Amino acid sequence: MAGEENIESAKRGYAAFSSGDAEGAMAEISDEIEWITPGNSAVSGIRRGKEQVGELWGMLAEKGFSTSPQYWLSDDERVVVLTHITAQGEEADTVDVLTYRDGKLVKFQTATDTAMLERLYGTK
Repeated sequence: MAGEENIESAKRGYAAFSSGDAEGAMAEISDEIEWITPGNSAVSGIRRGKEQVGELWGMLAEKGFSTSPQYWLSDDERVVVLTHITAQGEEADTVDVLTYRDGKLVKFQTATDTAMLERLYGTK
Protein backbone atom coordinates (compact mmCIF):
# COMPACT_ATOMS: atom_id res chain seq x y z
CA MET A 1 0.00 0.00 0.00
CA ALA A 2 2.79 2.48 0.87
CA GLY A 3 4.32 1.94 -2.57
CA GLU A 4 1.11 2.95 -4.33
CA GLU A 5 0.72 6.01 -2.10
CA ASN A 6 4.31 7.04 -2.82
CA ILE A 7 3.75 6.69 -6.57
CA GLU A 8 0.70 8.94 -6.31
CA SER A 9 2.73 11.47 -4.30
CA ALA A 10 5.51 11.36 -6.91
CA LYS A 11 3.00 11.83 -9.74
CA ARG A 12 1.54 14.90 -8.02
CA GLY A 13 5.05 16.31 -7.52
CA TYR A 14 6.10 15.77 -11.13
CA ALA A 15 2.82 17.26 -12.41
CA ALA A 16 3.22 20.35 -10.23
CA PHE A 17 6.88 20.76 -11.24
CA SER A 18 5.96 20.40 -14.92
CA SER A 19 3.27 23.07 -14.64
CA GLY A 20 5.65 25.51 -12.93
CA ASP A 21 3.99 25.15 -9.52
CA ALA A 22 7.05 25.03 -7.25
CA GLU A 23 4.95 25.32 -4.10
CA GLY A 24 2.83 22.34 -5.15
CA ALA A 25 5.93 20.38 -6.14
CA MET A 26 7.42 21.04 -2.68
CA ALA A 27 4.24 20.12 -0.79
CA GLU A 28 5.19 16.51 -0.11
CA ILE A 29 8.94 17.06 0.20
CA SER A 30 10.60 16.83 3.62
CA ASP A 31 12.27 19.97 4.95
CA GLU A 32 15.40 17.81 5.26
CA ILE A 33 15.37 16.65 1.62
CA GLU A 34 18.64 15.41 0.15
CA TRP A 35 18.77 15.97 -3.64
CA ILE A 36 21.61 14.33 -5.60
CA THR A 37 22.54 15.17 -9.19
CA PRO A 38 25.57 13.33 -10.64
CA GLY A 39 28.46 14.74 -12.63
CA ASN A 40 30.62 17.82 -12.65
CA SER A 41 28.17 20.36 -14.04
CA ALA A 42 27.08 23.55 -12.31
CA VAL A 43 23.82 21.79 -11.34
CA SER A 44 25.57 18.65 -10.05
CA GLY A 45 26.10 17.83 -6.41
CA ILE A 46 24.16 17.27 -3.23
CA ARG A 47 21.63 19.82 -2.10
CA ARG A 48 19.99 19.73 1.29
CA GLY A 49 16.76 21.40 2.28
CA LYS A 50 13.95 22.93 0.27
CA GLU A 51 15.75 26.25 -0.21
CA GLN A 52 18.73 24.64 -1.96
CA VAL A 53 16.41 22.44 -4.05
CA GLY A 54 14.43 25.54 -5.06
CA GLU A 55 17.66 27.22 -6.16
CA LEU A 56 18.50 24.15 -8.26
CA TRP A 57 15.07 24.23 -9.86
CA GLY A 58 15.64 27.88 -10.76
CA MET A 59 18.92 26.99 -12.48
CA LEU A 60 17.20 24.17 -14.39
CA ALA A 61 14.39 26.49 -15.47
CA GLU A 62 16.86 28.95 -17.01
CA LYS A 63 17.48 26.39 -19.77
CA GLY A 64 13.83 25.40 -20.22
CA PHE A 65 14.27 22.07 -18.42
CA SER A 66 11.30 19.71 -18.57
CA THR A 67 10.70 16.12 -17.53
CA SER A 68 8.18 13.64 -18.92
CA PRO A 69 7.77 10.54 -16.75
CA GLN A 70 7.22 7.33 -18.71
CA TYR A 71 7.19 4.52 -16.12
CA TRP A 72 6.67 4.30 -12.35
CA LEU A 73 7.94 1.42 -10.17
CA SER A 74 7.94 1.16 -6.39
CA ASP A 75 8.53 -0.80 -3.23
CA ASP A 76 7.51 0.38 0.24
CA GLU A 77 10.16 3.12 0.46
CA ARG A 78 11.28 3.99 -3.04
CA VAL A 79 9.71 5.12 -6.30
CA VAL A 80 11.76 4.66 -9.46
CA VAL A 81 10.77 6.94 -12.31
CA LEU A 82 11.94 6.36 -15.86
CA THR A 83 11.61 9.77 -17.45
CA HIS A 84 12.61 11.73 -20.51
CA ILE A 85 14.17 15.16 -19.97
CA THR A 86 14.65 18.06 -22.36
CA ALA A 87 16.46 21.38 -22.09
CA GLN A 88 17.50 23.82 -24.81
CA GLY A 89 16.81 21.34 -27.60
CA GLU A 90 18.79 18.50 -25.99
CA GLU A 91 17.15 15.42 -24.55
CA ALA A 92 18.01 12.32 -22.59
CA ASP A 93 16.45 9.39 -20.80
CA THR A 94 16.86 9.55 -17.04
CA VAL A 95 16.16 7.41 -14.00
CA ASP A 96 15.09 9.13 -10.79
CA VAL A 97 15.00 7.29 -7.46
CA LEU A 98 12.77 8.90 -4.84
CA THR A 99 12.92 7.70 -1.23
CA TYR A 100 9.94 8.31 1.04
CA ARG A 101 9.63 8.23 4.80
CA ASP A 102 6.34 8.88 6.60
CA GLY A 103 4.71 10.10 3.39
CA LYS A 104 7.39 12.69 2.60
CA LEU A 105 10.12 12.66 -0.03
CA VAL A 106 13.41 12.54 1.90
CA LYS A 107 15.88 11.73 -0.88
CA PHE A 108 15.92 12.30 -4.64
CA GLN A 109 18.72 10.84 -6.72
CA THR A 110 18.94 10.99 -10.49
CA ALA A 111 20.99 9.06 -13.03
CA THR A 112 21.21 11.13 -16.18
CA ASP A 113 23.40 12.23 -19.08
CA THR A 114 26.09 14.14 -17.17
CA ALA A 115 27.80 15.28 -20.38
CA MET A 116 24.54 16.93 -21.46
CA LEU A 117 24.30 18.73 -18.11
CA GLU A 118 27.87 20.00 -18.52
CA ARG A 119 27.14 21.26 -22.07
CA LEU A 120 24.00 23.07 -20.93
CA TYR A 121 24.98 24.38 -17.50
CA GLY A 122 28.78 24.46 -17.64
CA THR A 123 31.20 22.75 -15.27
CA LYS A 124 32.03 23.54 -11.67
